[in-house]
Amino acid sequence: MRLVTLRKPDGLTAAVVVDVDGVDRIVELQGSVADVLSDPGARAAAVRAIAAATEVLPALADAELDSPVRPGKLLCLGYNYRGHVPDGVDATASDPEFPDVFVKTPNAVGGPHDPVVVPDAATDMDYEGEVAVVIGRRAHAVSLEDAASHIGGYTILNDISDRAWQRRQSQWALGKCSDGFAPLGPWIVTADEVVDPQDLLVEVVRDGVVTVSQSTSTTIFSVAFVVHYLSQFMTLEVGDVISTGTPQKLPEAQDSHRPLAVGDAVTVRISGLGALTTTFTYAQGAPA
Repeated sequence: MRLVTLRKPDGLTAAVVVDVDGVDRIVELQGSVADVLSDPGARAAAVRAIAAATEVLPALADAELDSPVRPGKLLCLGYNYRGHVPDGVDATASDPEFPDVFVKTPNAVGGPHDPVVVPDAATDMDYEGEVAVVIGRRAHAVSLEDAASHIGGYTILNDISDRAWQRRQSQWALGKCSDGFAPLGPWIVTADEVVDPQDLLVEVVRDGVVTVSQSTSTTIFSVAFVVHYLSQFMTLEVGDVISTGTPQKLPEAQDSHRPLAVGDAVTVRISGLGALTTTFTYAQGAPA
């Protein structure tokens, strides 16, 4: 099931995306996406709503989407993908003992189609395509074996950063938390439809060029381990999001790095989860 949050004149509304003859259409639901993730009764009602739909359904392309959830906590991982090593070298030799965790603040969360404003003070903006885990059941001190059952679904995050501001301090918050620096979506794919989250291809396309391409099979810490680990020290609530890190850019992309700028477009596409495209624009009132 693919769940979205619609922006409507009277507020936010949850909906489920259905494929009708090759066209993505939407069926509106009662409650929020978090309700559907956490409540089996709400999920059953969503299934009934799909079955009961008899009129021509609105096209998803015509809808205005908010972030699928507005997380109380948005936790992100730093280094979590192993890089390429020569034959005969232990790929795990440089693995950290624990995940490197940082936060992005609520103001950074944006809808999947919201353009990201390039701050006047930005000098070295960058992108990171990531699989994001959405909590569907409250998790506190859960075992590794039980951790996956607390995952409601998966979505896509573009972890936008300004590297210059990030390098100014040991804590990364200023470089990570500008308004809109965490576009999320376009939807949440419920956990039952993701057969193996450790077997997804993560790719990033910048202005038509593939700059990242790597499988989640190369992550150091699995999504289940990350949920287990974080829950030992904080309670994860329904709708919280954990972004699981980004692969390294391909060598050509690393060698030709240039900061994000107005007019750029970045698409994060992940097998089984879809694609999230982010564009970059001027601050309001700046010259077009």
